[in-house]
Amino acid sequence: MKLVVKRLLAVPVVLLALATLVFIAMRLLPGSAATTLAAGGASGQQSAAEIAQDQARISAALGLDRPLWEQYVTFLGDLVRLDLGRSFFGGNDVTGLLADALPATIELTVAAMLIAVLIGLVTGVLAALRKDTWVDTLTRTAGTVSFSLPWFALGVLGIVVFGVWLRWLPVIGRLPGSLDYQPFTNFVLVDAVLLDRPDLILPWLRHLILPATTLALSMAGFITRIVRASVLEVLGDDFVRTARMKGLSPAAILRRHVLRNSSLPIVTVLGLQFGSLLGGSVITETVFSYPGVGNLLVNAILQRDYPIVQGAALAIALLFTLVNVGVDLLYLALDPRLRKA
Repeated sequence: MKLVVKRLLAVPVVLLALATLVFIAMRLLPGSAATTLAAGGASGQQSAAEIAQDQARISAALGLDRPLWEQYVTFLGDLVRLDLGRSFFGGNDVTGLLADALPATIELTVAAMLIAVLIGLVTGVLAALRKDTWVDTLTRTAGTVSFSLPWFALGVLGIVVFGVWLRWLPVIGRLPGSLDYQPFTNFVLVDAVLLDRPDLILPWLRHLILPATTLALSMAGFITRIVRASVLEVLGDDFVRTARMKGLSPAAILRRHVLRNSSLPIVTVLGLQFGSLLGGSVITETVFSYPGVGNLLVNAILQRDYPIVQGAALAIALLFTLVNVGVDLLYLALDPRLRKA
């Protein structure tokens, strides 16, 4: 339990360090929001001097003309008050934008995790039980290939094959544009239950399959190799041989002894890989025009919309940190020895 408490106490420190890094990185990038806004509002008849004046006026209005340290102090003060600011483009509240986008990212990430775990566990256990056979070789090869392929390549391949050639699945968005949907929690499955809208579920799943599978395939290959190695290690332990001598069936040995005792390294990998899925969601959401935090973050970076970039980065970091705390709690449930620490 001390480990969990330490992790929770470290959350504000981690978020502060990340917020500082993002704050500095965005202001080191070439260009600024003032330049983008001035260029968007400029007419073809304006001179360079007039455009420069517009940029200076916009910079002053946004507070970007102040010294960097002063901007940072203001940013920290707003952060302490849980005020993430407003978008430079449109003036929308960043907290509201994240509240709309975060459920979509969570849905995508959780769906990808479930698919990856299902594929990785089945193939990893199968490869371990059929060690050094053609099944083992084929499974490891497929896992290595899927783990090596980048997300954007898998996404484009999925769009071409299943969206363009076969026309089996939609490739853009989260729901059909023709579907009347007024979000309540913005978790589609939850809203389908609360609002009595079962007609939302199938279209949502059809739009979710391709981006979630794109994220899952890369991670599934890595999970396969970890599960195989963990199961093989446990299969060689003395208590497994003792269980065989007692006459337990292979299925009972696998269920009662092997999977439970090999679960700790697997859970560790899953916790760490969740961060990779969040990072991959940025790319995947962009490829599939999926309205999540990743897509919001990419557009904000291109526009140099500092408040949205800072808020989205903090939201992703907070989600990843909370998942790690959840993994620590799962450790306590799986390994009684840790409860005595």
